[in-house]
Amino acid sequence: MASWNSIPLEISYEIAGWIAFASWSISFYLQVILNFRRKCVVGLSFDFVVLNLTKHSSYMIYNVCLYFSPFIQKQYFDTYGDKEMIPVAANDVAFSIHAVVMTALLLFQIFIYERGAQKVSRIAAGIVVVVWTFAAICFFIALPTQSWLWLISILNSIQVFMTCVKYIPQAKLNFTRKSTDGWSIENTLLDFTGGVTNYLQMVIQSIDQNSWVNFYGNIGKTLLSLISIFFDITFMCQHYVLYPEKKASKALETDKESNEPLIDSSYEHI
Repeated sequence: MASWNSIPLEISYEIAGWIAFASWSISFYLQVILNFRRKCVVGLSFDFVVLNLTKHSSYMIYNVCLYFSPFIQKQYFDTYGDKEMIPVAANDVAFSIHAVVMTALLLFQIFIYERGAQKVSRIAAGIVVVVWTFAAICFFIALPTQSWLWLISILNSIQVFMTCVKYIPQAKLNFTRKSTDGWSIENTLLDFTGGVTNYLQMVIQSIDQNSWVNFYGNIGKTLLSLISIFFDITFMCQHYVLYPEKKASKALETDKESNEPLIDSSYEHI
């Protein structure tokens, strides 16, 4: 297994990784807190949450297996060479486990809070069923030859696919409602920060090793960052550029109501 050639780059790698972990992890709490304060999940796409749970679950399995299993690590080195480093860091494992827990909490909030007429679409439910059925089939294919690296690579590809599709329902919901009310923009900003620093982490490792193998050796992590950044920019455009008026008008109405006198002025002279 390869080691770091530069201590400053190694430190930078760790710092970038934990910044990504902190940004992504905190972003979950902001949506949970927003739902709790509103006692309502209207404006949050249920399809997004359901697809996101599948995405993070498959990503967690990939990270945990590759980080902790010596057998799978050996298969990785046999495939990509002994001089390469494992493309999964401790922060990747910590984040993915935390993400599964927090996404499950969001799903719980959907069940207990006001949700209006929103519901999980048949398309989203169908995608989840098909994905996990496919994963189960791959497991039984890998079992006889113990091709576990291949199996977790499939799971990694699944999480990339889920990352591609999970944001679409939320972007569509914002477009349909012409509003981002109910969707935490702070969540988006932190997610954007996590995506950038996560990608930076891989760049730092590649510079140190003078090799770009980790980009295609862990294509899931690479695409995860790029896709997240793309959709985060989309959400920021929706919030700050396309639909700011509705949010502003709601705030104005709230301020107007709060500034109304408790006693109508018509009663002052009675």
